[in-house]
Amino acid sequence: MNDKEDIAVKDEGTEEEIPALPSHISDIKNKTIRRKQVEQYKKMKKKVLKEKHKKMKAEGAPKQTPKTIEAMRVKDETMLVSMEGESKDEVALDVAHDDLSGYYTRTYEPKVLITFSDNPEKRSRVFGRELMRIIPNSLSRYRNRSGIKKMVKSCIARGFTDIVVINEDMKKPNGLLVIHLPNGPTANFRLSNVKITKDLKRSHKDITSHRPEVILNNFNTRLGHTVGRMLGALFHFDPEFKGRRAVTFHNQRDYIFFRHHRYEFQSAGKVKIRELGPRFTLKLRYLQQGTFDSKHGEYEWIITGRRHEMETSRRKFFL
Repeated sequence: MNDKEDIAVKDEGTEEEIPALPSHISDIKNKTIRRKQVEQYKKMKKKVLKEKHKKMKAEGAPKQTPKTIEAMRVKDETMLVSMEGESKDEVALDVAHDDLSGYYTRTYEPKVLITFSDNPEKRSRVFGRELMRIIPNSLSRYRNRSGIKKMVKSCIARGFTDIVVINEDMKKPNGLLVIHLPNGPTANFRLSNVKITKDLKRSHKDITSHRPEVILNNFNTRLGHTVGRMLGALFHFDPEFKGRRAVTFHNQRDYIFFRHHRYEFQSAGKVKIRELGPRFTLKLRYLQQGTFDSKHGEYEWIITGRRHEMETSRRKFFL
């Protein structure tokens, strides 16, 4: 093949030429020389692309949207943004009368119990204490080998509105069970990528006692809307803006990323944020109607072992 034919190829739809990797590089047997040639090629390609984008910007060309899995998401019939007429009214009616409506109409203040699996390890205990610092009006207690059903009855009698159970495996937290009282629903999450305050090199002194603001982002389906409302109901509905603290539950590709920040306005158009911790990721395993019942509970949604068993594609998400 002629080297000139390998130097550049035309980008589809434009007159700009994007360099292609010369074929003779793969024939170079010396690894060091071959690596240098590849690095030089990458620098040249980066420079050409930079000039191309600069020219497109100067000409006022529209900004292109990257083809990510999230951007190519397949919309289903439960997407709230696509509902109109009777469907939208039906959702509003369900929201007004579901088991979480009492919180959003401010008929009670949340009171949350944070507990663990039996004999929790240190990392799980620390994670529970940090959740207690974030969630207002919450208590952290050990289970003392008490069953979840028994614990639910006890918490209802003592005026708790939610229970958060931290499960663990291999000496680290790996699951989160959230039970809304007194009538459910119950959500079970896989817990991963847990970074406590110490891992982020932060101090507990940075976390004040002010009630944080809660941001629920990208929960677009009816299932996602319910899950987001459950997570939001753990926090007090009246944030104290003086503390400048915000907790975020961001859903992306059915993974819920949790972040805890403190913000500071440096000017009218510039905000400085500092992550406080902890940091973790949730993945919904199932949503069950009512309080926890592993034998006779009615599941509103449950994930199976493999995606093809749910008759869906990689571009279809449930939250």
